[in-house]
Amino acid sequence: MKKLIIPVICIICIFITIIYNEPITNQISTFISGEPKLIINDKNVYTKDLDYLYVQKSQDYIPYSYQDLLNIFYSVIDNGWDQFTFYCPDEYSNCIVDASSISSDELILTHLNNYVHPFNSFTNIKTSINENGEINLTIFYLYDKDKIKLINNKVDELIDNLITDDMDDYDKIKVIHDYIINNVKYDIERNEENVSDFNSYTAYGPLFEGFATCNGYTDLMAIFLSKLGFNNYKIATTPNEISYKSTGHIWNAVYYDNQWVHIDLTWDDPVSKDNKDYLFHTYFLVTTEAMKEADEGETVIEEHNFNPLFYLEFN
Repeated sequence: MKKLIIPVICIICIFITIIYNEPITNQISTFISGEPKLIINDKNVYTKDLDYLYVQKSQDYIPYSYQDLLNIFYSVIDNGWDQFTFYCPDEYSNCIVDASSISSDELILTHLNNYVHPFNSFTNIKTSINENGEINLTIFYLYDKDKIKLINNKVDELIDNLITDDMDDYDKIKVIHDYIINNVKYDIERNEENVSDFNSYTAYGPLFEGFATCNGYTDLMAIFLSKLGFNNYKIATTPNEISYKSTGHIWNAVYYDNQWVHIDLTWDDPVSKDNKDYLFHTYFLVTTEAMKEADEGETVIEEHNFNPLFYLEFN
């Protein structure tokens, strides 16, 4: 009788563990089957679920190439997951090396981040890679739930007030573009001193405080564009991609009238020497060619010299 008691207790303990402890369940499943088990959680409401030429949404999260790894990183961010673990298959011998390369390349991660909804954009990604090919991603997001709620409510209110049924797509985008510029000033202090009293680097700053850097302008415009149903992403030039000392630049790309075009609210809301407010449409729904032509004025603007390898829709 005593011989039976111990096995029965062990079976009960394992059964309880399986029900109440998913990580241990996964380990037991992996031990029995010999294969790791992926945990696929629900996507959040800001998932775009769109494919682009540079990155596409993953279907099975098992990488067999460098492109598959890029797609997994993008998909995890786009899904709004705080954490995700996937595994390198034996068939992909260079998987660990490639994953380490991507996770340590701030340039690639920056450009990947531009394809997701602003509310799913990250401030940092922590990656741990084991020798056995287990890769764990931990995502730290830029916007918290309280800020998201405030921004969403205000944006919805503005759309109700600014958008009318008789507007076409051009007028809808233009009225948002003009509203933001007319109600926002560029945060010179943050740009020059890297300090500011305002949340100008996010959509909260221009929406509630009236100040923005290029990040704030771009995030807010992207949120409006997404709510209005326009496929869009952000384009960035980083300091090591342009030929002069700069903190880099970021602006919007939107699919409008059957083509991809640019919107740069930062340059359409210039800082003037006479301290007057100006509203331009120089960089409003323009092609790359038109944008580069506008950059060739008295002062040549190099901040729009983006790398087309990351934004293939503009090739």
